[in-house]
Amino acid sequence: MDVVLDKAITVFSRLGYSATSVADLNDALGLTSGSIYKAFGDKRGVLLAALERYVDRRTRRLDELLAPARTGRERVAAVLKSYAETSHGETGRTGCLVIGTLMEFTGSDPLLRERLMKILATHEARLLRFIREGQTDGSIAPAIKPEVTARLLLCVVQGMRVLGKSGRKQADMAAICDDALRLLD
Repeated sequence: MDVVLDKAITVFSRLGYSATSVADLNDALGLTSGSIYKAFGDKRGVLLAALERYVDRRTRRLDELLAPARTGRERVAAVLKSYAETSHGETGRTGCLVIGTLMEFTGSDPLLRERLMKILATHEARLLRFIREGQTDGSIAPAIKPEVTARLLLCVVQGMRVLGKSGRKQADMAAICDDALRLLD
């Protein structure tokens, strides 16, 4: 099932939900329409399952990057690095399933919008926690406003994913990370 959902993530991230046909899913997933409907109910069901898999996969990857971090600043840097790694080259051009889906459904599906907003709130809360940790451990300036800075960094990382769709280079994303970390001084 994970392999199938990983393929669905790629299709929905590249094309968006509306532009993805059931035939596209058949081709990408290697399943018949009947199998897709039996497993997921409908195309929206595939999207919801793919979204959960996407968030789980990204969270596990971020946890790996956070493991060696010892200070709040290092944790923020790991988050920035995680987004930079997925915001260039082919992965960057594929795009972010969360942001793409949010932009597509923001006004038409309140339940999906609510789920996506919770995902972003979790990201912002994580950044806020790391900033506060950094202020406590001395790696982040005590004068910055944690809530505002966490929201600003959320805008930076999500903006990196949007820019990644345009084919940015790895060096471009690394430079953004370096400058974003200066916000913590």
